[in-house]
Amino acid sequence: MSGLVVVQPGQKLDALGPVAGDFADWILAGMGLSAAAARLVRPHRGEALPAPATVSAAVVTGSSAMVTDGDAWIAVTAHWLRGVAERGVPVLGICFGHQLLAHALGGEVRNNPNGIEIGTVLTRLTAAAATDPLFAGLPSPLPVQASHRQSVLRLPAGATRLAASDQDPNHAFRWGGAAWGIQFHPEFDRAIVRAYAEHYRPQLPAQGTDADGVLAAALETPAAPRLLAAFAVRAACQPR
Repeated sequence: MSGLVVVQPGQKLDALGPVAGDFADWILAGMGLSAAAARLVRPHRGEALPAPATVSAAVVTGSSAMVTDGDAWIAVTAHWLRGVAERGVPVLGICFGHQLLAHALGGEVRNNPNGIEIGTVLTRLTAAAATDPLFAGLPSPLPVQASHRQSVLRLPAGATRLAASDQDPNHAFRWGGAAWGIQFHPEFDRAIVRAYAEHYRPQLPAQGTDADGVLAAALETPAAPRLLAAFAVRAACQPR
């Protein structure tokens, strides 16, 4: 058995070089797990995904890639992800992973018509979130860290919307009983999201976004990482 599989289809910004770890490390830390507790797969580097039948839980991280890029590895990973989700295996897609999960299940992913969403943003939880295994007990509005150009414009059939922001109505969803997509980054802290805001700075004035204002408004979001701990429980992962 492959157990918990973390699919990391990209890496952090070069500017974050001094910051220890990468997407997978930050997510596993939020789940209370060590790197040894999961199998890391980087499909964009040609690393093979395990057979869905051998996976007990899966996380797909963020990436600088776009679901609409058309690369072969994206199509392969989407097909694999659908196979895992259809087995009822606990799945968590974050940012790119959220978009890839929606795409794999028949949703639509494109550039967000409202532009790049970056910084600490407020999400509003839906009524369904109150009884969701991951979102129950979280405050609404829920401050989160966001950094994305593309969004899920149409949820997959049968999906339940769990959160929305002013720029993105589909910030989180659940499909079936065990697959979740979340557009925001529960693994990011204030320093990391500020680095992403600096990365997007040249593109923000064209959409009327003040980069300095985004940087100044960035805050820590202590409630959001509780989603990672809740997913670890759902996935029956053993803490370190």
